[in-house]
Amino acid sequence: MEVYDREDFDISKKDDESPLTAADKAANDIICAGLEALDEPYPIISEENKDIPYEERRNYSVFWLVDPLDGTKEFIKRNGEFTVNIALISHGQPVFGVVFTPVTNTMYFASKGSGAFMETDAGVSKLEAATFSMKDTGLNVVCSRSHLNDETKAFIEKLNTPDTVSKGSSLKFLILAVGEAHLYPRIAPTMEWDTGAAQCVLEEAGGKVVEYETGEPLLYNKEVLLNPFFLATGNVVD
Repeated sequence: MEVYDREDFDISKKDDESPLTAADKAANDIICAGLEALDEPYPIISEENKDIPYEERRNYSVFWLVDPLDGTKEFIKRNGEFTVNIALISHGQPVFGVVFTPVTNTMYFASKGSGAFMETDAGVSKLEAATFSMKDTGLNVVCSRSHLNDETKAFIEKLNTPDTVSKGSSLKFLILAVGEAHLYPRIAPTMEWDTGAAQCVLEEAGGKVVEYETGEPLLYNKEVLLNPFFLATGNVVD
């Protein structure tokens, strides 16, 4: 937030031309130092230190997965829709997740089998995703502010008079987790650190995240850290 509130973000470009700010780097340093200081430290895969050879990380049965600033474009726009994502991955699945939104001082957190929660200045509340049928009218579909492509439009057109909601970063998962939206089709690239923490929160709130083509669960710590296209949902019933 110190970087967010100043005039110059010290913006540079990564190899893929996506933006990088001083906040990305500073947050990464703070988070990694904190995780390494825990009583039981695990390896860390972060967006900002992702170049660990697969030959090494393939042996990580349990590890931290970190995106120190998810939604850098939203950060630069100063619209508040950026998050900090920290997940614990065990044997390819997220088992603990924390998503923090610095502008609103809101923290979403979950651990496998223990439910999902939201903590604000007003206190802690339990999260419950909406229960619905795909045949329902007026379903709320979450879309990316930056990635609304033809495939996503085609998915939306198959629904019964849906409404669309635009959100940045992993907040797209969390609007499902709090029950304010129903579907989030992601037919565009994402990386593992974009999804791990929020996936755990959504699943513990009663939702699901599956591969778009196969319906299988997303797997983590793959040789290539790019996610397949996926569909995130609330609690779908027939």
